[in-house]
Amino acid sequence: MHLPEFLPWQTDIARQWLGNKERFSHAWIIHGIPGIGKLKFAHAAATGLLCESSHNGIACGHCESCGWVKSGNHPDLRIVLPDAIAVKEGFVTTPENDEESGAKKTLSQDIRIEQVRQLEKLFNVSTHRGGYRVIVLYPAESLNAASSNALLKVLEEPPENTIFLLVTHAIQRLLPTLLSRCRRLALPIPERSVALSWLQKNGVTDGEVWLASTGGAPLSALAFSQSDYEPVKYWLSAFADKLAHREMPNLDKLAELLEKIPATQWLDSLQRFVFDINLNRHGQASRYFPTLGKNVSGIAGNMAADKIAQLFKWLAEQQRIADHPLNARLFIISTLQRVALSCISKS
Repeated sequence: MHLPEFLPWQTDIARQWLGNKERFSHAWIIHGIPGIGKLKFAHAAATGLLCESSHNGIACGHCESCGWVKSGNHPDLRIVLPDAIAVKEGFVTTPENDEESGAKKTLSQDIRIEQVRQLEKLFNVSTHRGGYRVIVLYPAESLNAASSNALLKVLEEPPENTIFLLVTHAIQRLLPTLLSRCRRLALPIPERSVALSWLQKNGVTDGEVWLASTGGAPLSALAFSQSDYEPVKYWLSAFADKLAHREMPNLDKLAELLEKIPATQWLDSLQRFVFDINLNRHGQASRYFPTLGKNVSGIAGNMAADKIAQLFKWLAEQQRIADHPLNARLFIISTLQRVALSCISKS
């Protein structure tokens, strides 16, 4: 395991933020859009806070503490993730099997109350050499009601020398009482030139296109460039082409494709698609999917501004229930049908 490091667009922010440990808060909410490296930032920050020879918050990479982080078993560091994300991010190699059936367990998308309660054992022992203890929770919006309240009780009377780093894509979804007990650190979208340089070093061609489709998020752009499910090629281009010609797409075929990816992912693409339609409706160029420009422009010319606004608001509401649809296939078809009818019907 490598020592966690800050990404190029994070280093200066980290130095300024971590430079004065004496005035450092016991709880922080680190927030920003998905795909800019917030978990990497928090993991590297935790490493710097634990390091015995850090410089302006940047870990030395050579002390005993850094060695423990590299090996993945630092006694004063906990990364708390939903089971599904722990597997995805490589913190757990394989999901456990059900003891009775032997089948793979359905992995939780929530940070469970048991995970928060397990931290209490850690708080009952002193930290290594009297240094910090760091708890990283990601993503904080995956705390359910029970685990949020359990964490809240801890933050009301925080353990000595313990720092909590709550990382979130959606700060508005956190409990107000939780927000009130934490300071906030907003991580911005990196400058385009820095992001493009990083993508090029990671073997990505057409970085401009990938960055546009992800709203300037380099890690998302890298993932999309390597994915078979990149939205434009996978489904969105064909969908947009049908709508531009005022035709109803084959919803069953699209549902078959979209069932293979998380609902939040294809809904996010739809939201960006409608945002581009709105830009075109007001005479501006597409922001997220410039390669769909001609079709998006044609759709925009057929839609009234208020209809676009209503559709965008409705999609935001669907995104809030995307993790728990009663019937995934029906959810896909009904959502695409609503979007299609809004785009092809006469204004």
